[in-house]
Amino acid sequence: MEVTVETTEGLERRMSVQVPAARLDDEVSSRLQNLARTVRLDGFRPGKVPLKVVEKRFGGQVRSEVLNEVVQQTYGEALQEKELNPAGSPQVEVKQGLVDGDLQYEAVFEVMPEVQVQGLDTMTLERPVAEVTDEDVDRVLHDLRKQRAEYETVDRAANDDDRVIVDFQGQVDGEEFPGSHGEDQPVTIGSGTMPPEFETALKGLKAGDEKDIEYSFGEDFPTQEIAGKTAVFKTRVKEVQEPRLPELDDEFASGIGLQEGGLQGLRDLIKKNLGNEATRASKARLKEQVTEHLVQANDMTLPKALVDGEIQALQQQMKQRLQQQTGDADDRDLPAEIFEGQARRRVTLGLVMNRLISDNNIKLDTDLLRQRLQEMAAGYDQPEEVVKQYSQNRQLMQSLEINVLEDQVVDWAVEQATVSDVSMSLEDLLNPSRRTGRSEATADDETSEDDK
Repeated sequence: MEVTVETTEGLERRMSVQVPAARLDDEVSSRLQNLARTVRLDGFRPGKVPLKVVEKRFGGQVRSEVLNEVVQQTYGEALQEKELNPAGSPQVEVKQGLVDGDLQYEAVFEVMPEVQVQGLDTMTLERPVAEVTDEDVDRVLHDLRKQRAEYETVDRAANDDDRVIVDFQGQVDGEEFPGSHGEDQPVTIGSGTMPPEFETALKGLKAGDEKDIEYSFGEDFPTQEIAGKTAVFKTRVKEVQEPRLPELDDEFASGIGLQEGGLQGLRDLIKKNLGNEATRASKARLKEQVTEHLVQANDMTLPKALVDGEIQALQQQMKQRLQQQTGDADDRDLPAEIFEGQARRRVTLGLVMNRLISDNNIKLDTDLLRQRLQEMAAGYDQPEEVVKQYSQNRQLMQSLEINVLEDQVVDWAVEQATVSDVSMSLEDLLNPSRRTGRSEATADDETSEDDK
């Protein structure tokens, strides 16, 4: 077998392979002889069909099958011989050998880039540190009371925390769109369950009032027909309801499932859970910084096949989310360009992570994997069933393994970096979107400690 490789452009390679005719001819001959012993044709007894008849009847089909198999076999052999690592499937064109003679074909494909991880020696990170205060616990207790509030219809204008029952019908350019209408829709003002513009517009309205509420969709909104456009929702208020919060006492604690300890026990439990949340949020912030730094420091030429594959995965995920939101299947193609940036970032990070895993011999921590599975399952009503489902589904378990291994790489990278602790409130840590920036006074109070 003769193999030559040509670099066409960037990561693309054109590999020419020539396979001696004997490799095909011998296999074709062997299969035709086996076929002659088993094939049934009119006018011939089983096993007595002349080889020439079998060859004339089935020769083309058998050669085509053998040729496809030989191409697959020799493609892998050629890659190994030339030490090439392809990214995605090749485009194969047979140049010779369809009928007789040597097999010659060309395979065009991309190769994986050579990755040398940059930026580890310049990585500086800020580790957020937050103390759980009594005010944080009080805020959670207030939210719990709001969740268990009983609503009473009132004859007045709606205000913050009120629940408003509305019918609405939305249009863009005079046309309806998926998810554009709702009946008897409860909207709690200030809850964030609806767009802020929608909730704010309901303040001051009473039962029977009608109002046109405008909402502008972002340019990157996945439904192309309404992306960047403004919808008008004709809204009618049917009822205004005022919340009645339960008393904060031992009975309240018992009512949400705490059997012992009363109200103080509930406060202690909330404080413990908030501490765990703070730890997870701090690690997540570090992970964001590490991954962003590695992506920015490792600009590289990426295989189009990998980027396209990520785009397709992101498109499918978005379609599933839209279907969950609207209840309607959406078969329309979402523009690839709105996902390209995220796809390129994911491919880059994957290549860098794999190189760090390989270079530093990072192995999956099975104890950490079991712990992560137990923690995740604990959030469900039947955790044992969740653990069983993951244990019996290789695809689900593999996804969790990748996540855990990625976190191990991040932990390793943090150890290589210069890390400073930065104090902040728990609310800022758990809700980063609310944190628009620290004042100079706050910044002066922050503590820093090198941790390299």
